[in-house]
Amino acid sequence: MPHVASMGTYLPCWGHRHHRVAGDDEDAVTLAVEAGRAALAGGEPVERVVLVSRDLPLVESSNTAVLLAGLGLDPELEVTERLGGAPATLDALSSARPRTLVIGVDLEPAGAAAAWISDRSGVQVRTTARVARSLPVRTRHADGVHDYGDPRLLRERGLVASLSAAWLDTPVAVAGVEHKQASALCGTPPRLPTNGASSALFALAAMAEWDTAGLLVGVEQASLSGVTVVPGTLSLRRLEPPARPPLDGIVEPGTDLPLSLAAYERAFEAKVRWEAGRHEGTDELDFPPRYRLGEDGTLATTYTLVPLPRTGIVYAATTVRMPVPGQKSPYTLVVVELDEIGVRALAKVTGADAGTAEIGVRGRMVLRRVAIRSGVPDYGYAFEPERESA
Repeated sequence: MPHVASMGTYLPCWGHRHHRVAGDDEDAVTLAVEAGRAALAGGEPVERVVLVSRDLPLVESSNTAVLLAGLGLDPELEVTERLGGAPATLDALSSARPRTLVIGVDLEPAGAAAAWISDRSGVQVRTTARVARSLPVRTRHADGVHDYGDPRLLRERGLVASLSAAWLDTPVAVAGVEHKQASALCGTPPRLPTNGASSALFALAAMAEWDTAGLLVGVEQASLSGVTVVPGTLSLRRLEPPARPPLDGIVEPGTDLPLSLAAYERAFEAKVRWEAGRHEGTDELDFPPRYRLGEDGTLATTYTLVPLPRTGIVYAATTVRMPVPGQKSPYTLVVVELDEIGVRALAKVTGADAGTAEIGVRGRMVLRRVAIRSGVPDYGYAFEPERESA
């Protein structure tokens, strides 16, 4: 029986109270990194990662490298990417081995949640039921998503029929459906910000906060998974800023910059893991890492990568109002003086109105999708001001 000892949740700041929207520089990977880092804030050891979503950026390639780099984990760890919703997340959670990080991510509505499995103590999760039935009322075609459009059929022949087939008692929470449907089945379930893969973990976090035992059910169309939750000691960290309307701006049409795979590979580790280079025999750090010319005229090409702090203060700032092809303007660029290390980094501001990140504002460096080049997401770090300052 898995023991969930630590959890983290993340909601983008954009949208409204019950429906968050991913920012222009966010996708399933960046949301997963935010939730995963929150769950691992205590330095928990990780041996494997399971990522569950229906919104993975890359299907014909792997999202593993960016995910592990953003989480600051060993690139040799085992990562499983599962395509699914709430039932798939509960299946991954209830079958997880100790030292596993399970992450669920959704983009509509947007949110992510992560759970770390301990081998000793925490909230216990045990599989109670699993029902796989076919009711494909929502499908994806080349020209978009097709919805059968019969909510009564989906409710009666999907959710209700699956619950009856599983012979389940009244659940405490139902993930994967709208709050109105969950209330009809549970009475007073927690209101969940998402209804996909992450909703099951948001529900588990709510039950842990309420110190509530009972049945948690995850539903997707007519498929269902149920787990019994036994309360225990759990560390929960929420990154859920107050909702605000999405930013207005102008997107200038234009051609995206082409992708250079050689440059992408060369810069990946330092850029996505947020690391500087240190040459042998010196305490100075270079960011980005680069070669150095020695006093004897020889070129030093080897250096050690050193993790950089993820917090800092704005040293200089400017707001770009001139339209840039492929970018939403206006936007703010800042030079951030990182804490306790003497390194300054140039970054774009995220999660705040243009022009509000002034000199002296504190904040944190967060992984974001900086561009899409030749159809490939390109990741880097942006500066997110502290909410009080922004």
